[in-house]
Amino acid sequence: MDIKYENGFLKFGGKEYKCAIGKGGVVSAEQKREGDGATPAGIFPIRMIFYRADKIEKPESPFETVALGSNDGWCDDVNDPKYNQFVKLPYVASHENLWRDDDLYDVIVVLGYNDNPPVAGKGSTIFMHVARASYSPTAGCIALSLPDLLEVLKTCHPDTKINIKN
Repeated sequence: MDIKYENGFLKFGGKEYKCAIGKGGVVSAEQKREGDGATPAGIFPIRMIFYRADKIEKPESPFETVALGSNDGWCDDVNDPKYNQFVKLPYVASHENLWRDDDLYDVIVVLGYNDNPPVAGKGSTIFMHVARASYSPTAGCIALSLPDLLEVLKTCHPDTKINIKN
């Protein structure tokens, strides 16, 4: 059973969960570009989960789940060989720090977008992560409340994918 995104909600297991997406809306994977703030349309597998062990318990899920460290990052430099890959900080190229001061990355679900292999400029990873209280738009990721995100992960199967429609 897949997780489906439509019109501001994720639908899974007979339930609907309010969520936020990229400020650029949903665009086709062919239109997606690094830094455009859009969420790509398509069907994507769940690769793994990161979580902040200093803030929450390990989420229940069938996916590989790894505690974040304060020096964990994700490369978003289109000219770097590690583009759209996990990196250890400090890292010389442009990157996102996964250890944030806010709660947005207390749980990070890595989706299989532009990663097999990464194509420079097509957009670095799309995460599912914790939403702001206002559900304000993301930089392209999908964001849910922490309780909703944990509930979805707990009820996933190893072959669950996310289906994002525009």
